[in-house]
Amino acid sequence: MRDVTDPAAATAPLAGATLAAHLDRIAEQGYTVVPGAIEPDLVDELVEVLSRLEHDLDVKPARNRFEGTSTIRIYNLLAHHPVFARVPVHPHVLPLVEGVLDAGCLVSSLSSIAIDPGERAQPIHADDQLMPLAKPHVATVCNSMWALTDFTEANGATRLVPGSHLADASPDLMAHHDTIPAEMEKGSVLVWHGSLWHGGGANTTSHRRIGLAMNYCAGWVRQQENQQVGIPLATLRTFEPRLRELCGFGVYHGLIGHIDRRDPADVVLGPHPPAADPTAEPDPTAPTRMVWDGA
Repeated sequence: MRDVTDPAAATAPLAGATLAAHLDRIAEQGYTVVPGAIEPDLVDELVEVLSRLEHDLDVKPARNRFEGTSTIRIYNLLAHHPVFARVPVHPHVLPLVEGVLDAGCLVSSLSSIAIDPGERAQPIHADDQLMPLAKPHVATVCNSMWALTDFTEANGATRLVPGSHLADASPDLMAHHDTIPAEMEKGSVLVWHGSLWHGGGANTTSHRRIGLAMNYCAGWVRQQENQQVGIPLATLRTFEPRLRELCGFGVYHGLIGHIDRRDPADVVLGPHPPAADPTAEPDPTAPTRMVWDGA
């Protein structure tokens, strides 16, 4: 186990034979666990901040089987507190992700997943399941789960199907799959190939299981030109809804591209004005150009 009480170990990036061994494990099994990867003081601060955010944001469980009805998820964490800026670039995790994708990888999402007592197991799925690519394929996604509490089979440790990242299909969400629990101690990190079949476990204990889902995608899974940043918001607000979607202000299959479960066009640009009725008589008092606020 990595000694994170040693200042040098706490700052030295994962490298050399240790990094190679983890990458070999992901290539063969689809996942690896880095024990003791995260400094105890960082783990404790993350837990404290997440507890405060849950209260301040009045976060409630979702109402669907996939996200869980007894699971607290806080999305878009980089926008909520400075401590989360330490997560995507952590030297004990990022080199491993770069080894699976490459150094051009991007943050895909950063959210917390707290499984409360009584939660059922999540359907087994693959994180790249919505991508219409023939399998197996080169990694488009590499995700990680930070254990902010101990992860045990009883409290909902992530369930895995070893080697399934090499399968020629994604799992049937409604079917039973034989899995193993990714049991790990607090401060450890699970890293997996985006094609690996997995899902959150059931929590049959009386205590909450807290994890941080730090997810990445390949840098080439995006537009050639950065439409969201390159086009002024004032200009984007004049675009018809379909053009907004084409520029990235939409949600793919209800999941990819959301902001706090909401459509980014609504969050960033505000509602689009209703289309004019072509059969209506023109209003002589109306301005020749419509202007509206977004914000």
